[in-house]
Amino acid sequence: MVAIAVCDDELLERFNISAKIQGFMEEMGIPCSVEQFGSGKELLKCPERFDFIFLDILMREMDGIETARRCRELSFEKTLIFLSSSRRYVFDAYDVEAFHYLVKPVDDEKLKHVLKRAVEKGQHVSQDYIVASRERQKRKIFLNSVRYFEVKGRQVDVCEERGTFTYYGQIGVLEKQLMGKGFFRCHKSYLLNLKYVEAYNRQEALLENGGSVPIAKRRYEAFCQEILAYMRKNGGIL
Repeated sequence: MVAIAVCDDELLERFNISAKIQGFMEEMGIPCSVEQFGSGKELLKCPERFDFIFLDILMREMDGIETARRCRELSFEKTLIFLSSSRRYVFDAYDVEAFHYLVKPVDDEKLKHVLKRAVEKGQHVSQDYIVASRERQKRKIFLNSVRYFEVKGRQVDVCEERGTFTYYGQIGVLEKQLMGKGFFRCHKSYLLNLKYVEAYNRQEALLENGGSVPIAKRRYEAFCQEILAYMRKNGGIL
């Protein structure tokens, strides 16, 4: 059973989107429960754990972005999907790791597509890995947990959630291995996992753990294109 919350302070909007979600989930043969909330405060008080939360951004009292931040502070790691009549909050949504940003009035086919992708995301966690050798031992490095690779000469530092692992390798070879895996070479010495980028400017990418990775001046435009493409594929704008 997939638990879904819809939070919108406009009663008619909330009712309509909830009914559509219920109908599309039934079409896909996926059992679900849809609970409605008229404000962010109501949602945050609810003890139930949801798999997906649909959040209107322009709500009175507490807007959707602030509601999402508080959800994340409460360790909500599941799927956040924003609804808004304006595109101006897209990057604010990205800061709280929104899965998608749907512009009102929401097109039925786009909503169905987002639901399908959200269900698939919930069912699949990437197990892609590469094999690194060090001191006559081989180790699997699961890409989903790697924030970035930093190359110093022939030494590769793998910055993971659990710490740093070092092995010998070449950045050119590593770049080919990671092609199509959500990594981007933002600097001659760094291959960055776009999943962990929380914000960026012309000099650096800021990571969710408070760290940062430099962006080379000549790679900035390509980086912007890659991060936007990543957002559209794994979240972002429809």
